[in-house]
Amino acid sequence: MHDIHEVIKVGQTAEDYQFVEPESEDVYMFCYTSGTTGDAKAVKISHKNCLAVATSANFAGVEVYNHDTMISYLPLAHSFEKVLFTLCLVKGVRIGFYGGDVLKLTDDCAMLKPTFFPSVPRLYNRIYDKINAKLQELYGVRGFLANRAITSKLYYLNTAGTLNYAFYDKVVCSKFKAILGGNVRFMVSGSAPLSVDVINFLKVCFCCPLLEGYGQTECCAAACLSLPDDQQAGHVGGPLPCIKLRL
Repeated sequence: MHDIHEVIKVGQTAEDYQFVEPESEDVYMFCYTSGTTGDAKAVKISHKNCLAVATSANFAGVEVYNHDTMISYLPLAHSFEKVLFTLCLVKGVRIGFYGGDVLKLTDDCAMLKPTFFPSVPRLYNRIYDKINAKLQELYGVRGFLANRAITSKLYYLNTAGTLNYAFYDKVVCSKFKAILGGNVRFMVSGSAPLSVDVINFLKVCFCCPLLEGYGQTECCAAACLSLPDDQQAGHVGGPLPCIKLRL
């Protein structure tokens, strides 16, 4: 057993270290599970595991490019964030790291203006509550217009699968989009189920898809992911191309 200071000391004195190109089956990281079904245990994630999930996301509709920007604030040791980080490296996506205080995340988003926003239900619920609290404060024409915009867009989402309505997007939803910097074009949720009402509400407010995924640490975070053009929420879609499911 060695503590981190001993490891650093050995590294500083090592003179004959030679970099070895990793093989696909080599261990990339030990990632500990959350322990929700028992004691937390270390999972061996190989280079192939991480790359397979990161590159498979493209086939599930996660289209990212080198002009995209992701904000990173989830724990770097978590398999979800690790796969997102790998995806960004593979695709050349810019990564901006938050300031360290989740309560000031919207300030970080205002500065970074991410186009790709991954998160977890706890934060999405907080954003949902924040928007609803703002709506409760609106009166008169402004209140009527804001509520009419959301009601109308939810109707078109459920009947036609559309997320955009030019007038409402410009006059009302642009203010909601500003919460995350104004440039987000798709969102992803993982780690726990997210309410259907919250998913649909955030979709119409931010005028973009919100993909919901399911996975485990043992399969390197992602096993299933919903598609961007699927108007029905409340499910996690089909398996990624690199995953086999057995019923």
